[in-house]
Amino acid sequence: MSEPQGRKAMHYGYLDSSIGKLLLAASERGLAMIQFATARKPREVGAEWHADDAFQHPVLAQAKDELQRYFSGEHVTFSVPLAAEGTEFQHRVWQALSDIPYGETRSYGQLAAHIHSPKSVRAVGAANGRNPLPIIVPCHRVIGSDGSLTGFAGGIDVKRRLLALEACQQSLALD
Repeated sequence: MSEPQGRKAMHYGYLDSSIGKLLLAASERGLAMIQFATARKPREVGAEWHADDAFQHPVLAQAKDELQRYFSGEHVTFSVPLAAEGTEFQHRVWQALSDIPYGETRSYGQLAAHIHSPKSVRAVGAANGRNPLPIIVPCHRVIGSDGSLTGFAGGIDVKRRLLALEACQQSLALD
């Protein structure tokens, strides 16, 4: 199925998980978004949204399967095709997030050094915060340099639960 000219078709569905309901959205190119869901359908300028609660869209079906395995405690290497939109810098940061091994954490400074931009810690933090694919692009694995759990779109409690699910070895500070 091709996307309408001038408007991209976005298919979405809601996945119940151990951390709450997640909204998954995909285009024909790949998974574009995971959001900690509200009752409202997502909005994106220039997109035509199609509910796919049955997860019949192949990208959504694959994402659902991989996420369900992840939440069941399986060490999953996500292979669903991704289609996140962002700047070149954001994509560099998001790739660096994907390089953090399962069960490990990194600080924002370590992430900045990883992308060969050690002075861009704040910009790395901003790009991390704009990650449209949390969990699959594991922004929850980034912590403060002092080991503290810093901001996360799903909240600090959800971040703590994701890290516990992965049994991260680092100390999980309370805040």
